[in-house]
Amino acid sequence: MHQPHKFAFFGTPKVASDTLEILIERGFTPSLVVTSPDAPQGRGLALTPSPTKSLALAHNLPLLTPPALDADAIAAIRACGCDYAIVVAYGKIFPEELITAFPLGVLNVHYSLLPKYRGATPLEAALLAGERETGVTVQKMVKELDAGDIIAQAALDITPEETARELRPRLILLGANLLADTLPAYLSGTITPAPQNPANVSHARKLKKEDGLLSLGAPAEENWNKYRAYADSIGTYFFENGKRMKITEASFANGKFIIERVIPEGKREMAYSA
Repeated sequence: MHQPHKFAFFGTPKVASDTLEILIERGFTPSLVVTSPDAPQGRGLALTPSPTKSLALAHNLPLLTPPALDADAIAAIRACGCDYAIVVAYGKIFPEELITAFPLGVLNVHYSLLPKYRGATPLEAALLAGERETGVTVQKMVKELDAGDIIAQAALDITPEETARELRPRLILLGANLLADTLPAYLSGTITPAPQNPANVSHARKLKKEDGLLSLGAPAEENWNKYRAYADSIGTYFFENGKRMKITEASFANGKFIIERVIPEGKREMAYSA
């Protein structure tokens, strides 16, 4: 596919690299990839490249890893001469100077049906609330977080037994293909961006580890939704005889939250019986 417009791709974790891989497969190859610097990981705290950096290197794409989006970073990004940018889970707030550096704007893929669940954890918020539907929004970035005009949206049903582990890959696939489907019309100027309705705004805040604490006396569906929401991020846990028990497998049947496997504090994973 001929690309009349150069673009920069900003992203860091696997959700971003998975999206970039699909874009490349669909014929949209960035002229620049911007991702976070290598970070310590694992027990040895070895410096490890982000999934997006690894993918960019595999495709021999021009790459920047600025520690901050400061004046030097913005100058280096500008020097590439990109017409627009795509942002997927980059992890840093864009200064207005960077947003305006792209003549055709900055497009962000957000994993909710905006204006619902603006913020860092829209997928988790949807599962926590027991939603039966979520989706993906392609929005045109503005300075206010996730408040930009809507370019395209696609909805997705959430199945009752689905956790974040199963839902996230489906949303990534939906979002990447929605973006690739939408870009030609957007770049040709045939899409009219739609403002978000401020009356319908809700927020999805960043998670803390303690958010995963369950009370076994809480309503079963509440605990099940917490387990679903945090299954691939902070996880869920409870205390038994003063010991922390991390839940690794659970289910919901006949109105009951059933803990199946746990990792007791200081021990190996094991089956659990109440």
